Amino acid sequence: MKTVALEAFPRTAKKRNAVKRLRADGRIPAVLYGSGSDTSDVEIDTKAFVTLVKKATSEALLFDLACDGKTSLALLKEVQYHPLSGEYLHIDLHSVKADQPVTVFVPIAADGEAVGVKVGGGLLEHVLFRIRLRGLPENIPDVLHVDVSELDVGHTLHVKELNVPEGVEILANDDNPVFSVAKPRTVAVGTEDEEGEEGAEGETAEGEGSASAEGGGEAKEGE
Repeated sequence: MKTVALEAFPRTAKKRNAVKRLRADGRIPAVLYGSGSDTSDVEIDTKAFVTLVKKATSEALLFDLACDGKTSLALLKEVQYHPLSGEYLHIDLHSVKADQPVTVFVPIAADGEAVGVKVGGGLLEHVLFRIRLRGLPENIPDVLHVDVSELDVGHTLHVKELNVPEGVEILANDDNPVFSVAKPRTVAVGTEDEEGEEGAEGETAEGEGSASAEGGGEAKEGE
């Protein structure tokens, strides 16, 4: 995982009105959770945080967090939003160590063009969009790239077939599908026209039969 620099500031505003003023001043209240019950109340510049989030390729962000003259690794754990405005309300950060494993969700991306799409005309279906990984922060990829070039029509790539860096563990069911190639859809052409022609012929035949029957009846009366 790549680390990005972020600055935090000690926070004294804790009451509701004080926190509202904090947000109005362009700061997001946050809590940095350490080991055990150790926690620190901090605040983060809203613009700086939004910029980092927009540039991120993963929801699992690892920060080089500078606060009060000290720098430490911190993992983004939870972000609370306003349900209507989308405003950032609160951030949870967890202090981590470079030599200790972490558990995060990582997005999955397809690399290459599946042979079932290129040659067979099938449709690549992306089934699993993110996966839970555990390992040292430096070993966990920001995005898990999966080579789908050998995937043919009617075939499925499962979790157990994924390749992850050494020392990284996949925390998911081995049989969960990740990608598959569906058969190409076929559309019947001219079916409606053919049915229309058959219907017209049927109507003509019925009309001719009726006229013949009526004619036969009149001839009998003349006799």
